[in-house]
Amino acid sequence: MAASRDAVIAALKTVADPASGNDIMESGVVRALNVDETTGAVRFVLEIPPKAADAYTVVKDKAEAALKAIDGVGAVSIVMTGHTEKAPPDLGGAKPKPQGPEKVPGVAHIVAIASGKGGVGKSTVAANLACALAQQGRRVGLLDADVYGPSQPRMLGVSGRPASPDGKTILPLRNHGVTMMSIGLMTNEDQAVVWRGPMLMGALQQMLTQVQWGALDVLLVDLPPGTGDVQMTLSQKAQVDGAIVVSTPQDVALLDARKGIDMFRQMNVPLLGMIENMSTHICSSCGHEEHVFGHGGVAAEAAKLGVPLLAEVPLDLQIRLGGDGGAPIVVSEPDGTRAKAFHDVASALVAQGVA
Repeated sequence: MAASRDAVIAALKTVADPASGNDIMESGVVRALNVDETTGAVRFVLEIPPKAADAYTVVKDKAEAALKAIDGVGAVSIVMTGHTEKAPPDLGGAKPKPQGPEKVPGVAHIVAIASGKGGVGKSTVAANLACALAQQGRRVGLLDADVYGPSQPRMLGVSGRPASPDGKTILPLRNHGVTMMSIGLMTNEDQAVVWRGPMLMGALQQMLTQVQWGALDVLLVDLPPGTGDVQMTLSQKAQVDGAIVVSTPQDVALLDARKGIDMFRQMNVPLLGMIENMSTHICSSCGHEEHVFGHGGVAAEAAKLGVPLLAEVPLDLQIRLGGDGGAPIVVSEPDGTRAKAFHDVASALVAQGVA
C-alpha cells in the first residue's frame, strides 16, 4: 500500500530548514509536492535561497532519507531551484569573462517555438513538428518550457513520471520517437504551478542541463506565450540556433507576435520563420472554405520582415483531436494532407541546417 500524503508531510516536518530554523514544510521551501497514490512515488521542488546550494544539498539528503524510511514510499525525486553555482576561488590575475550562452551537452541545435499570445496553437505546432522531424530520421527532443500551462505530456501521450537515479540527473520520457521533458510530468494534471520568476529560471536551467537528453540533432523548446523570464533565460543561458513564431492571421494576434519577434532580435536569436496557424477552415460537410480568423496576415508580416513563411496550418478538427488524444496528426495520419504542413516545416529546418 502506497504511503499517504499526510505521512509524507509528517516526515518532511522532521527536517529543519537552515535558513529559517523551522521545518522545511513550515518555512515554505517545499513546493509542488506530489505523492502518487498508486506507486508511492514522492516528488517535490526545494525553493532554496541564492548561494545556499551546499547547505540545502544536506537538507535534500535528509529529506530523502526520511521519506525512504516510510513504508509505502516508492521513488523519491527532489529538484532544487533558485540557487546559483558556487563561484570559483579568486586566484588573482585576470578576471574571467562572464559566461554567455552555452551549448547543452549532446544537443546539436536548439530551436525555440514561440508565440506572442496564448491560444494560437503553439504547443500543437511544437508537438507535430517534433514528431515530423523524428519521422524524417532526426534525433529529436522536446522541452515543454510553458511552466504555467504545460500541455506536451497530454499531446504526446506521456503519462509516466521521470526518474532520477542519483538525485541529480533526470531521465526524460519518450514517445512517438521524441524525447520529452515537462514540469507537467512532476505535478498532477490539475495542479497549479505557483512560482515566482527565480523559480521559473531555476527550473528551466535544470531541465536544460540536468536532464539526460542524450545525443540529439535538435531540441525544440515549447516556450510560454509572451516575452518574460523563461524566454530571456533560455536566450541568455543556452545557444539557441533560432526561433519560430506561431500566430493566427488576425491583427490582435499579430500585434503580440511582433513583440515576440522584437524580443528575439534584442536577445540576438535568429528568426527562422513564421507559421500561420488556423489559417483556413474547410467544412467537412459541404467543402466550403472559410477564413475564420482572416487570411494572409502572417504571410504579409513574414514578407515585411524578410523571413520565410514556413507553413499555413488549417483550423481542423482532427488536428485538435490528435493533440487531445496524445497522437499528433503527423502520427495518426503521417501521409495525410493535414500532416503535410508540419512535414514541410520539418524539411525547411533540415534544409536550414538547424535540425
